[in-house]
Amino acid sequence: MRSVALMRTAKIGYIMISVLLCVLGILLIAVPEFSIWAVGTICGAILIVFGAIRLIGYFSKDLYRLAFQYDLAFGVMMITLGVIMLLHPGSLMNFICITLGLSFLTDGLFKIQIAIDSKTFGIRKWWLILILAIITVIFGGILISRPSESSRILTMMIGISLLCEGILNIGTMITAVKIIKHQQPDVIEVDYYKERED
Repeated sequence: MRSVALMRTAKIGYIMISVLLCVLGILLIAVPEFSIWAVGTICGAILIVFGAIRLIGYFSKDLYRLAFQYDLAFGVMMITLGVIMLLHPGSLMNFICITLGLSFLTDGLFKIQIAIDSKTFGIRKWWLILILAIITVIFGGILISRPSESSRILTMMIGISLLCEGILNIGTMITAVKIIKHQQPDVIEVDYYKERED
C-alpha cells in the first residue's frame, strides 16, 4: 500500500492557502487603500508557499490524477514569480497586476482542462470546476489588461481575483481530489507464468 501523507499534505495545504487567498481578497476589496508594498510582499510569499504545495501535490500521485497534473510546471512558475515579487514588493502596480493576472489566467485555463477531464472521468460536479475556472480566467485577463490607472480600483480588482482563485482551488480540491487510505501503488505486481511448450 502507498502512503497518502503527501496527498493529504497537498490537499490540506491547498485548502489552507486558498482560504488565505479568499481572506486577503476580501480584505483588499474592503480596504482598497492597502499598502502596495504590503500587497506585493504578502502575495509574493503566498505564491512561493502555494508553488511549493503544488509541487508536493504533483509528486503525491493522487487517485484521479486530475487536480495536480499540471502542478510541476505551474508550481515552479509560481515560486519564480513569488521570488520576483518579494524582491520588488513596492514596484509599480503594473508589475503586480501582470504577475498575479498571468498566474490566475494560466491556472484558470488549466482548471478548465481539469474540469473537462473530470467529466470524462465521471466526476459529477465537474461543472463547478468549469464555472469557477471560467470566472477566474475572466478576472485574470481583466487584471492583466489593467482597466484603470486608479490604484484603488486595481487593488479591488486584485482582491476580486484572489477571491476567485481561492474559491476555484477549494472547489477543485473538494471535487477532484480523493484520498483513499489503502490506495494501491501505480504498478501492481503480478505473477507471470509462461506455458511450457511441449
